[in-house]
Amino acid sequence: MKMSGSNAAAGPKQTVAPDAKRTPVQGERPLLFVLVVGETARAKNFSLNGYARDTNPELARRNVINFPHATSCGTSTEVSLPCMFSVYGRARYDERQILSHESVLHVLARAGVGVLWRDNQSGCKGVCEGLPQEQLDGASVPGVCAGGQCFDEILLDGMDRVWRDSRGNALVVMHQLGSHGPAYFRRYPPAFARFQPACGTDELRQCPDAEIVNAYDNTILYADHVLGKLIDWLAAAQSTHDTGMLYVSDHGESLGESGLYLHGVPYAIAPAVQTHVPFVAWLSPALQRDSGIDDACMRKRAQQPVSHDNLFHSLLGIFSVETKAYDPSLDIFAGCRAKRSN
Repeated sequence: MKMSGSNAAAGPKQTVAPDAKRTPVQGERPLLFVLVVGETARAKNFSLNGYARDTNPELARRNVINFPHATSCGTSTEVSLPCMFSVYGRARYDERQILSHESVLHVLARAGVGVLWRDNQSGCKGVCEGLPQEQLDGASVPGVCAGGQCFDEILLDGMDRVWRDSRGNALVVMHQLGSHGPAYFRRYPPAFARFQPACGTDELRQCPDAEIVNAYDNTILYADHVLGKLIDWLAAAQSTHDTGMLYVSDHGESLGESGLYLHGVPYAIAPAVQTHVPFVAWLSPALQRDSGIDDACMRKRAQQPVSHDNLFHSLLGIFSVETKAYDPSLDIFAGCRAKRSN
């Protein structure tokens, strides 16, 4: 496992929300929140969203809150990852401003939230620059890592240590390998090769579209398994912390529709399968109780459109960080949370 505190950058990030602060509530329990950044997962292939195949058996059993109408900021990791953590977002998209300014992770850290980025992919693209990071794709955990690659369960390895060390409020970001193509068949263990025959090469032109879809759906099935295990772990962590999870993919994927494969089509002309992404929340009973978040209200809110632009403000809101940069209308929890008194 490689650890570092910074990524290479052209210069120091410009400050965002310099007034950010938390006002602790007397007697509050620490919050341990996990944000899972999915890779190349498209909402269309989630059975939570009505897909005919049962690709989400684990999430369906865990009382998650599913947001079926979610859109991404971009169609590639390079664009979406910086954008989704930025105050600018898609609504005010400006690549230069996004890359030169702090992300919401820096704002949270400055307000006293412990932030840790755990990566099984290509890094945080500057989003976590200067913050604690763990690069896990080169780990050597039997049954999880082999041939220079780790399955996404590696992101759960070591979380007991993180839990023990997080005495205060903490945000852990897990950046998945997910459904990254074209070698979909390499993204899941053999036990999750349920949909067959599955394309077994990264030369997609050699496979019928049906076999490509089978391999891709197996990646979604495995991602569902990983999220289910994470939720179970967070449920156990309620003994000392309020806990919650938010999962959202960076962008979607084309699997042969209109002759398109993979992703990266310019946003203005991108097909919906590249911009319509899964967006799923799980809030522990302890978190709902202590923060006053109403479950029925959240399920109603989940039927409204959301996007990557909600992430910045929702993370500030769940950690009760106050700043002029915070927009409650973009916080998915705000309208369903009782006001807290100090």
